[in-house]
Amino acid sequence: MNITYKSTRKFGAALGVAFLVSISSCSEEEYLQQVPPTQLSDSDIFSTPARIEGLVNGIYSSLKGANFYGGRLLLFLDVRGEDFINTTANSFTGYDAWAHSYNSASADILNVWSTGYTTINRANVLIEGLTANPGVVDETTATGYIAEAKFLRALSYYTLVTIFARPYTEDNGASPGLPLRLIAELTPENNGLARSTVAQVYTQVLQDLDEAEADLPEAYSTALLNTTRAHRNTAIALKTRVYLNQGNWNAVIAEASKIVPQTSAPFSATAGVENTLHGDIVEALASNFTTAESIFSMPFTNLDNLGGQSALGYLYNGNSEYFMNPAGILGSSQWAEGDARRELLRFNGTNGRYYLGKYGQAAPFLRYIPVIRYAEVLLNYAEAAAETGNLALATELLEAVHHRSDPDYVFPASATATSAALITSIETERRIELLGEGFRSNDLLRRLYTIPEKVGPAFSASAVAPSAANYIWPMSNDEILTNNLIFD
Repeated sequence: MNITYKSTRKFGAALGVAFLVSISSCSEEEYLQQVPPTQLSDSDIFSTPARIEGLVNGIYSSLKGANFYGGRLLLFLDVRGEDFINTTANSFTGYDAWAHSYNSASADILNVWSTGYTTINRANVLIEGLTANPGVVDETTATGYIAEAKFLRALSYYTLVTIFARPYTEDNGASPGLPLRLIAELTPENNGLARSTVAQVYTQVLQDLDEAEADLPEAYSTALLNTTRAHRNTAIALKTRVYLNQGNWNAVIAEASKIVPQTSAPFSATAGVENTLHGDIVEALASNFTTAESIFSMPFTNLDNLGGQSALGYLYNGNSEYFMNPAGILGSSQWAEGDARRELLRFNGTNGRYYLGKYGQAAPFLRYIPVIRYAEVLLNYAEAAAETGNLALATELLEAVHHRSDPDYVFPASATATSAALITSIETERRIELLGEGFRSNDLLRRLYTIPEKVGPAFSASAVAPSAANYIWPMSNDEILTNNLIFD
């Protein structure tokens, strides 16, 4: 069997794979047995440690694509909410996400779906190939690589199911979810695959994360690797996010307590990577990208940074396509003027608007994009604690995040006195702390909140009720056209 790898957006839209794989039959004639220079056999792909490591890196590379965690996806998910106002109505830079006007053929829909499934398929290729080609790398290394692939597959499926399917909390995951592809797709012949339910997708995500947690390294040799490669705490941290989405508060608490074992500040992980809040939020996000707060981030260098309409820094700040909504989180009394997180904004004195400067102001945009931070884990834990009646712990966790940036702020007694009030304060804190990191859409949907309307000087967007069709994104038209079982 000879395998040809070509760079392409897809060969079968339902697969969304980045590899075009051609299978040629074997012959007894020697010349037919030989592999052309442009081809590698399946055994060749897994024949050396360097090639296998390259395949692992390829999964991370796909995840970091311009249409996924390295670029526009995070903007799409944040501007769906109420905290940004669009100024250009440019469909190439997320206007349809902001205005809730996507259709199945929208370029963003096609690209996000394709990139997500490309990442998934690369993970599947690695898992199957390492199993079929033992001994090329030592057993410990192979086990770790497979665990990384499972983590990345879980993150990709979690991301897609929260965008393209109804929220789990609506009906305990009974709604149609996604085609659940768990084998390496090397040809278009398996395009036909019915959708699994939302619950089944979540079950697979959590299974992958449980297995990843068991087999991932506890830590790597450098802070850079601890930030850019999945380790044990990375899987645990993502599980707190997934369980939060299900409203499984006790599971959030069980997972979070593994890496937040204390009941009062300072909070830190005591096993594996010693993840903790970094003392300076601006430094952690703007210059020192490998602090212990950064559980998992997308790195950029001069050789592989995104530019133009793919770069978050360009979209939010360089081209000023979205400014902070004065009626949104910017005007919250919980976000005081002395809060250090306001230093991650840019004020334009000419038009009186604030812009998000978290990802830089000018090219090259080399700031790492955070995917999982310890601050999020603390807020996930706080929400679950508040939901289960442990108001003291929930308040400690909330204050730890807030006081890192604004040590003088005092939460009013009314903001923490009851479970409902505390949850509202935690939700507000998430909007401040995680602003621009891709959380707002999902934080609205998992609670089945109406997406609020947005009113700008040039463009406005209506509110979207949970019952509306555009509460979630439409499935990719490429999938619809090539998967004849998608609606079975």
